[in-house]
Amino acid sequence: MNKPIKAAEMDPDDYGPLYAPHKKIYPQAVHGRFRRIKWGLMAFCLGVYYLLPFVRWDRGIGAPSQAVLIDIPNSRFYFFFIELWPQEVYYFTGLLILAALSLFLMNAVGGRIWCGYLCPQTVWTDLFYAVERLVEGDRRERMKKDADTDKGGLKLQRFAEILMKHSIWLMIAWWTGGAWVLYFNDAPTLVKELVTFQGPMLAYIWIAILTGTTYLLAGFAREQVCVYMCPWPRIQAALTDEWALNVTYKYDRGEVRTSLKKATELRAAGQPAGDCVDCQQCVVVCPVGIDIRNGSQMDCIQCGLCIDACDNVMTRIGRPTRLIGYDNDINIQRREAGKSEIYRIVRPRTIAYVAIIAVVSSIMLYALLTRSMLDVNVLHDRNPIAVRLSDGSIRNAYTVRLLNKRNVDRVVGIDVEGPVNAVIHVVGVDSVTAGRPSIVLGRDRTTELRVLVTAPATSNTEKSIPLKMRVTDQELGEVATATDNFVAP
Repeated sequence: MNKPIKAAEMDPDDYGPLYAPHKKIYPQAVHGRFRRIKWGLMAFCLGVYYLLPFVRWDRGIGAPSQAVLIDIPNSRFYFFFIELWPQEVYYFTGLLILAALSLFLMNAVGGRIWCGYLCPQTVWTDLFYAVERLVEGDRRERMKKDADTDKGGLKLQRFAEILMKHSIWLMIAWWTGGAWVLYFNDAPTLVKELVTFQGPMLAYIWIAILTGTTYLLAGFAREQVCVYMCPWPRIQAALTDEWALNVTYKYDRGEVRTSLKKATELRAAGQPAGDCVDCQQCVVVCPVGIDIRNGSQMDCIQCGLCIDACDNVMTRIGRPTRLIGYDNDINIQRREAGKSEIYRIVRPRTIAYVAIIAVVSSIMLYALLTRSMLDVNVLHDRNPIAVRLSDGSIRNAYTVRLLNKRNVDRVVGIDVEGPVNAVIHVVGVDSVTAGRPSIVLGRDRTTELRVLVTAPATSNTEKSIPLKMRVTDQELGEVATATDNFVAP
């Protein structure tokens, strides 16, 4: 048996680094189908993010007219025709569930397509790369300029380029932070206040924070965010299966790698030669700097740019495209066995995800369409829990909160069921009647009342009687109820 080597006996040179040193990546520009898809999605995502706060939506007099608004002072969330109150936080829970299931479905169908096309880190990093190429040139130019700077120092022209690049980056980052705070206040009003330096200090603080994080993450951290900071690459590896379509180098067709001329000679001699000409184009266009030909890697965001690069090369040398493409593990084995390719987008896993998404969406939609715009909450007094009046009757006191979610004033009547011959008195209402007190509820607000319920002891001999308080809109007939107990002293 081999004797184990103790840590103290190991040569210090045998220890590996605690982390991989950062290597600057210079992705080369590429043209093709997937690059166009990324441009289109980038324009769409950035357009929605920057312009959505300025979209208007008429909700009536006195209500905010911004289509999407997180109104923290008034505890409201507005999304076009939807208005959510703090009591309806379960809708956000449903949205988080749908978001997670959508990610799982994307992963089951096409691997990390979220990371490659829609993730904010990818979108803004791609935009920053575009600015970098516009100002400094493509891959070879940038590499040469950096090498010249390292050798001969920073010259005036190079300094001007770097200054322009970082200025545009900071401008984009500033727009990003500024757009974010517009979702929390009326956008045109807040823009005017910010420009005239009359905006709230909290807005300036958040703009500075988001400007700094966007500038650092998209301008410098870049692929390191995806590799080291984001948990999704590690999670998705546990969720994928052999049928998921991932960006794949088809080694069954590409190997043995050799130059175009050498491959022609090998084929003429009846020896094996692959379609891959080892041009490295798939490597130089990769935004995370990996070689897809080495197989599936956690760093790969599956953006498809290596597919475009490889297709361009294959087209130029007259060979079939898609040497690199979206493929699954099963097909590589089938091609090696001489069988036809098969794809199973629709399978139990994807059906299950779609079914759960449909069920959760249906539940949320039903709850949203059938939700009551009138709500009531009842809290029984604890000290004293009940009192006996001089005539022998029993009185219980309650704190009642009425929520009017409509943008109009409403008149509601309050009834009580349970105690026999009960009389309701709302503190602040002039008369005590056996009928229903009428209360005016202000629009889009919560009204708190103190309600006294009195009932004769001779008709209510039980120690505790279930009580239901019913609030009815006298014009629309909308009803809200809450339950509690009517107790004896």
